[in-house]
Amino acid sequence: MNLSEVKTSEYNDFYNRYINLLPKDLDLINGYITGKKTIIQFLKSIPKEKLNYKYQPKKWTVKEVIQHIIDTERILIYRCFRIAREDKTPLSSFEENFYVKPSGANNKSILELINEYETSRNNSITLIKSLSDENLKFVGIASNSPLSARAASFITLGHEIWHINMIKEKYLNS
Repeated sequence: MNLSEVKTSEYNDFYNRYINLLPKDLDLINGYITGKKTIIQFLKSIPKEKLNYKYQPKKWTVKEVIQHIIDTERILIYRCFRIAREDKTPLSSFEENFYVKPSGANNKSILELINEYETSRNNSITLIKSLSDENLKFVGIASNSPLSARAASFITLGHEIWHINMIKEKYLNS
């Protein structure tokens, strides 16, 4: 399954910001495997003094951004799973800011966050490998918009790239 097969009607226009960061010929499983290696390598390279840094008072720390990437993958993969299993129940949106404080991200070490990311990513890979191309084409409703299982999977990959780019631009270049 590759990104060029996903139609724009399978997801809300909001997600174009993530989808557009991905190469059109991206293979889904390879994207997850390669992304895992790239992200872990990047996370290990972040200077220790930047991990609790905020570029503005009301923004998240680098650790909180990492936790957000993990939490969003969990939510999108859960959506992928439900939709791929032909669950027609509309899935609600989530308020990302509600997740930050209870996550305790700033109390975790970078190694704990990397382990959490890797565990979550491995679970995502296992799930996606278990789904047929036909399962991945199913479309459900999430956040009051159509969402296919495959679009949810690709959005996850673009979402992490979006935030890694933000970390590089806003946090590490300050």
